[in-house]
Amino acid sequence: MDHRLLAIHAHPDDESSKGAGTVIHYSDLGVRCTLMVATGGEEGDILNAAMDRPEVAANLPAIRDEELEAAAAILGFEHIYRLGYRDSGMPDSDANERLDAFTNADEEEALGAMVSTIRTERPQVVLGYDDHEYYPHPDHLRVHDLSLKAFWAAGDQERFPDAGAAWGPARLYAPVFSRLRLVKLHEAMVAAGLESPLGRWLERIPEGEDSHVDVRVPIASTLSRARNALRAHATQVDPDGFWFQIPEEIVVDVYPWEDFTLLASRDGGGEHPHDLFGGL
Repeated sequence: MDHRLLAIHAHPDDESSKGAGTVIHYSDLGVRCTLMVATGGEEGDILNAAMDRPEVAANLPAIRDEELEAAAAILGFEHIYRLGYRDSGMPDSDANERLDAFTNADEEEALGAMVSTIRTERPQVVLGYDDHEYYPHPDHLRVHDLSLKAFWAAGDQERFPDAGAAWGPARLYAPVFSRLRLVKLHEAMVAAGLESPLGRWLERIPEGEDSHVDVRVPIASTLSRARNALRAHATQVDPDGFWFQIPEEIVVDVYPWEDFTLLASRDGGGEHPHDLFGGL
């Protein structure tokens, strides 16, 4: 079968921090991988001191789009679909009140654009977001809600009949940072005598609670490239920051997977613990 994957993300850089190694894994296998980005990330802070300059701040949306193009090329995405909404910022911010913010977008309009892309690309696997209980950014919540609705609507010809022939993807997954993964990496850092950046993150997740993991995709061979894709977002990522403080060799030795939970399916998802396309 000609396998195809569509990843739906809220902002530029999300594609490089959530499931990035997995996209490279499948691109390397010949899967057509495409990317949908809801917003331009206009509200992103400049976190890299080397990029914190007036001319960068003045042109941040254009620069972030260039960063997105560079990262997408590293990850192996063959096309980027931009929904064109504005970054909603955080709740109670001025950005959150703007009419062009993604959080305030007309649902049928946004859903129609998503459905059209799904019907154009005809992916068997779609990547969206879970409910982001521990990081309730309005744009992430909107991606969760609309990706679920688009997954089902795309297969119903009566919904958006002018958006192309109906196509029902087989599975909708969300990349998750499981507590087990965080604990394993945190313990390995401590055992190696290194300062772990994960302690504060673990404090936000009550012990005994964890994301349900249906598939763990191997990323040992793709981790380095995934990190390079994240570095391509030079305005948004501190090169010495959180994402790079865990040595690659520890990740490969302790937890060389990315975790995914199955949000919806038309085929039950199957029993394929290391393959999003297993059985398709």
